[in-house]
Amino acid sequence: MSNPKTELKNISKFLSYVLRHCPEDIDLDLDSEGWACISELISKAQPKIQLTQSLIVEVVSTSDKQRFKISDDGLKIRANQGHSIKVDLNLTLQEPPAALYHGTATRFLDSILDKGLISGKRHHVHLSTDIATAIAVGQRYGKPTILKVNSASMFKQGYKFYISDNNVWLVDNVPPKYLSLENKK
Repeated sequence: MSNPKTELKNISKFLSYVLRHCPEDIDLDLDSEGWACISELISKAQPKIQLTQSLIVEVVSTSDKQRFKISDDGLKIRANQGHSIKVDLNLTLQEPPAALYHGTATRFLDSILDKGLISGKRHHVHLSTDIATAIAVGQRYGKPTILKVNSASMFKQGYKFYISDNNVWLVDNVPPKYLSLENKK
């Protein structure tokens, strides 16, 4: 018998994969805004993974990271951010707080301080409003280090910031001059 927490985690990983990166792996159709029909997702996910409407709702509602959103009518699902495929999330330009944070592994620090934060294969660089979240993100990649982003200066210089439905701040890139190391307190 499988562990229910492990099962939900595996479903979340699968949803991230197909809704953010490779819907074609299960021949899933996403609309221009990244929405997928839940019934189509359930049928096309088989035999890779067994999904039900209630399991999907549970993953969406219990996820601490709130990576996914179900449409108001309950028929569609999409990822809130983190896509490597072209989608239009209809993000609204927002003025960010004075400082935002980015967690990364120490092994990436020299490159980041040289080139800045770049989105890579994703649409945006992901930033958080608090150090604790940045630490949690950085720990996923190794020994964490936290970078403070002078987002107020960036915004004044014309950089565009957005906030996703799950409160992740998004920007195209962060040049090195707007970064500083955040000392852990």
